[in-house]
Amino acid sequence: MESEEFGEHEVATVPVEKKGSIWRFLLDLVETLVLSVVLFLGINAVTARVMVEGFSMRPTLENGEYVLVNRMSYRSELPNYGDVVVFHFPIDPDQDFIKRVIGLPGDKIEIHDEQVSVNGRVLSEVYIAAAPQYAGSWQVPEAQIFVLGDNRNNSSDSHSWGPVPVDNLIGKAIFAYWPPPEWKVLEHIRIYQ
Repeated sequence: MESEEFGEHEVATVPVEKKGSIWRFLLDLVETLVLSVVLFLGINAVTARVMVEGFSMRPTLENGEYVLVNRMSYRSELPNYGDVVVFHFPIDPDQDFIKRVIGLPGDKIEIHDEQVSVNGRVLSEVYIAAAPQYAGSWQVPEAQIFVLGDNRNNSSDSHSWGPVPVDNLIGKAIFAYWPPPEWKVLEHIRIYQ
């Protein structure tokens, strides 16, 4: 008789433990999902991920590379000369472009004899694919920046469609993370000689 009671008692406890385990599992699952959503939203509020399309930033960035962008970089200050930035294209804000900052509000940009100068100072551009084969002069308005692609002769940029409003900035490109063999921290090079 003891064995029957022990057996009944044992059978009665197993379902209670399973029921508790299922509820614990479901609670853990819900907590994990909520934490994942909170982390996802938090990370997206601070960063963006952008795929480079085209060859305008060669040799710094190649077509198909993915770049991590710091959205908080320019919340309270302007970019620095030489920063690689991502912005909404002024002509079609649904498109995002990535270029290098050459001029800030009030600057005079001149491109002549295969050299770029800002306010009369010639830039030291070790990062470009080739010297620009075009010429021009631009005055950067207030609350706007002047950007050029590192592949100067194969880039749609401020030399062809004008400056970018500061409000269009998404952030500073900081890291190329895909494909893995091409991982690199992006250099924001001082551009003056």
